[in-house]
Amino acid sequence: MKAIIAVPATLGLVYRAYSHKSLTPFGIFIAALTATIHAIHPWNLPFVLLIVFFLAGTRATAVKKGVKASLTLHAQGSSGGEGPRTHVQVLANSLMASILSLLHTYQLRQRREAILSGQSPEGTYCYSWGGDLLVVGIIANYAAVCADTFSSELGILSRTEPRLITSLNLRKVPRGTNGGVTVWGLVAGFLGSMIIITTSLMFLPMCGDNTSGKIGGGRPWSMSEKVIFAWGMTIWGTLGSLLDSFLGGWLQRSVRDVKTGKIVEGEGGVRVITSVDAQSKSSQVIKKTAGAKAKLVGGEGSDAVESTSAVDDSTPTKDPYNPKNKHRKPSFGDNKPARVAETGWDLLDNNDVNFLMAFTMSVGGMIGAGWYWGIPIASILQG
Repeated sequence: MKAIIAVPATLGLVYRAYSHKSLTPFGIFIAALTATIHAIHPWNLPFVLLIVFFLAGTRATAVKKGVKASLTLHAQGSSGGEGPRTHVQVLANSLMASILSLLHTYQLRQRREAILSGQSPEGTYCYSWGGDLLVVGIIANYAAVCADTFSSELGILSRTEPRLITSLNLRKVPRGTNGGVTVWGLVAGFLGSMIIITTSLMFLPMCGDNTSGKIGGGRPWSMSEKVIFAWGMTIWGTLGSLLDSFLGGWLQRSVRDVKTGKIVEGEGGVRVITSVDAQSKSSQVIKKTAGAKAKLVGGEGSDAVESTSAVDDSTPTKDPYNPKNKHRKPSFGDNKPARVAETGWDLLDNNDVNFLMAFTMSVGGMIGAGWYWGIPIASILQG
């Protein structure tokens, strides 16, 4: 991409992120670095997709921001809603596309040098039907993350309660639950994917009649091929939002506030601990500290520390919070959990899930296109 366009556009991106507080300071730095990597590509496409995703995503986040803030809670106890995105969130959405952009930049420059030097009489510098799979991976990345952003930011406003996609009976869950889906959320995801694919069709340098016979020219695209590409990539991007829901419902724990019934969101997409986690960590710290003190005064060590639990450990009941339990201590009510796990295993946080989804959809898109076009996936490593 020409520097005369990339530099002002990147500065504009940085200024908008700073003025709207849509990114943290280090997040702005990583976003600027990501934009620079995309601008190195000879085509305008990767850089434009990044800008469109950023602008569309921040716009979707701003839609009824106050209403969305009242539907969830922050980990600190304040109203929910999306705050400034961190550098980790920026990388989760764009790192895969950055890697693919660098690889394709190298391929295009090697190919152009070979064609101009006469070492290779064939090759496509423009994008022909059945062209480079790396380009499909870049487009698939942004179609999927944009669909996921639209689905999350707009789907939560649906009038109907979300259904847990990983549940056999599709049970209703609180708004903001990982794995919760609505029809409106799916429609919003389709819209987000369509925005990226429409942009791709506008800026993808497809080979046409005016490029045939020229250096690097390939076979022109037919209208039916453009339609197949557009619909196929749009649907694929929409499936990315569904994959994110499955991964989030299975691998990411959703924490519910018992008092309000709302989902608790971690700042910057990080994990949220439950009351059981907090109590367990607190008990371990107290036990280690008291044990150390006991050794210093000649006690028996950590085993001599008195239990700090509000429930008698000898109680046989499986539910220590059962009001019928007559063996409870007077301080029982103070230890009732305020935050409990609603769904999912605590294996990944939101950023891990987003990157895993983007990676899967990029690689899956390249494999699918390679199968349809009859191109081996190993071609992504060739010039």
